[in-house]
Amino acid sequence: MPNVRHLPQAPTRAQTLAAGERISAHRHDEHQIVYAGSGVLAVTTDAGTWLAPGTRAIWVPAGTVHAHRAHGHLDLHLVGLPAGDSPLGLDAPTVLTVTPLLRELILAYTRAPDDTGAERRRLRAVLHDQLRASPQQPVRLPTPTDPRLAAVCAIVHDNPAETRTLAALAAATGTSDRTLSRLLHAEFGMTFPQWRTQSRLYHALRMLAENTPVTTVAHRCGWSSTSAFIDVFRRSFGYTPGRYHRRP
Repeated sequence: MPNVRHLPQAPTRAQTLAAGERISAHRHDEHQIVYAGSGVLAVTTDAGTWLAPGTRAIWVPAGTVHAHRAHGHLDLHLVGLPAGDSPLGLDAPTVLTVTPLLRELILAYTRAPDDTGAERRRLRAVLHDQLRASPQQPVRLPTPTDPRLAAVCAIVHDNPAETRTLAALAAATGTSDRTLSRLLHAEFGMTFPQWRTQSRLYHALRMLAENTPVTTVAHRCGWSSTSAFIDVFRRSFGYTPGRYHRRP
């Protein structure tokens, strides 16, 4: 990422971003927890894009070069933690489940970032405990490095309703499905259907953040029916796409 800014501290704060607004590539000497109270947040590194709707947060380790993008109006909450204070012990960006309790802790902690009192220290201790207990979630769209895999990924990502099999896509790009399957496993640790579902969910989250009707999202993202889309969305994020529009 060009023109990377070095921000020594990862500030704890709350801010808003308009739909489509970006925070350019930067890095911190501290860890950061990034949570979107509304809208959908995309955090991008050279390795891929991590997605966080309202039931997810993104752990960004200290030193990681990353950029933010808002899909829909974003109510952004950022929690900075010193590099030596890592309740998760993770060295790569990771999507975490945000329980109702963890959500309220993040909101409360970012409400008064300059407070140094005893109550805030106790709040931070509970926040640590909840982070340690937060399950990790594979809501990530990895970036391919092999040009053969990149060509196929681009076709699917540019048209989420694309229904061709891996074999058909391989033939269209001059390679073999066996080669692509090997590359998918080596680079992404996924099968082709798993990666395509992640790509479709990325587009679905973006469209829902723009208030696109659920039925339209299902159709544009290639699901065979609205009910099939709702089922995949619920299993991935813990709530239905209809509830997504109504969440706080």
